[in-house]
Amino acid sequence: MKPTPNEIKSSGDAISILWSDAHQSRYGARDLRLACRCAACVDEWTNQSLVKPDLIPQDVKPKGIHVMGNYAIHIDWSDGHDTGIYTYDYLREVCACDECRAKRSFAV
Repeated sequence: MKPTPNEIKSSGDAISILWSDAHQSRYGARDLRLACRCAACVDEWTNQSLVKPDLIPQDVKPKGIHVMGNYAIHIDWSDGHDTGIYTYDYLREVCACDECRAKRSFAV
């Protein structure tokens, strides 16, 4: 069974998720905003990011985080962006903790 969030917290420039498998993920708010995979942020044909980092405020933060069924969260961002969803699989894939980064490095 895939892990799901037990707890999601936002504090300033970070979003933390405690997963059902006891894993703890912490994401920089701006990092997640830059990593949005919605149709407005990623070209559907080339898969290239359309996000212009210089246009995303350094202090961007979530105004609201909403659970979408049993598979994703939706974030309303302080810069007005509100069309993306972040699947649980994607969030685990981009987890920046030492353990997850080491696993990704090992897999390469």
